[in-house]
Amino acid sequence: MVNAAKVLQDLRASAERKPDVVVRLGKPLVENGAVKKLDADAWLVYEQVAIAALDVGDDALAQRCIQALEQKFPGSARVRRLHGMKLEAEGELIQAGEIYKAILQEDETNILAAKRQVMLLRAMGLPSDAISALVKYLDINYTDFEGWLQLADLYLEQLMYSQAAFCMEEVIMLQPQNHIFHLKYAEILYSQQSIGLALKQFCRVVELCKDHVRGLYGIKLCTSHLLKLSPSKDSTATSQEDLKAIDLLATERLIATYNAASSSTKSVSTKWIENL
Repeated sequence: MVNAAKVLQDLRASAERKPDVVVRLGKPLVENGAVKKLDADAWLVYEQVAIAALDVGDDALAQRCIQALEQKFPGSARVRRLHGMKLEAEGELIQAGEIYKAILQEDETNILAAKRQVMLLRAMGLPSDAISALVKYLDINYTDFEGWLQLADLYLEQLMYSQAAFCMEEVIMLQPQNHIFHLKYAEILYSQQSIGLALKQFCRVVELCKDHVRGLYGIKLCTSHLLKLSPSKDSTATSQEDLKAIDLLATERLIATYNAASSSTKSVSTKWIENL
């Protein structure tokens, strides 16, 4: 029991979502009543196992955990949220939405209920409502970079590139050293035909993650596009000479990267890049 409880505690601390592991370790604790010996941690385990049980489709175990929590904390927003999640798992999306709505009417800062509401609206195929709910959530929790990422994805689904780009700017302000976020921002800028700005972001990707293939390809796409244009009179624009140098460097880095690959793909890939 001690080992199982320790693993469950570690998973909670790391925020890792491994429902199969949680159910395998937590189900015996719930069924034989050993969970009650964990004192204050017992209720955290009940909640953890309930969510994991919903993930793997063990409705009976989830219901047992939720009932135990309801007896201990009647009317609690966290327990009501679990009821909402159970209704979601059963396909009762409208009823689940009513629960989250009621919780947020009582406390608009309830992060867990707000996030469930957004996920539910997306699942129901209501992107506009999901966007509105997420914007309201981020007005209060503006440092939640995952929320900004989700909002960017919602805007991209609606082909609202300017709004998605703004969201990614917020993400990068909060997580400036993550090259994946710079890459996503660069690709959105490229889709907007903001090629000069996209080039700077692709360069930032390679700066943060040396020889990042997708970033290097992005650089070549941008430089190839800009080199076809007539020289800009904008003094802040990258010069043709610099663009050629950047393009050449990206090509050399791509060839070097593929030369380090397996021999079966090396020759074909290298020749293709050289032609590009």
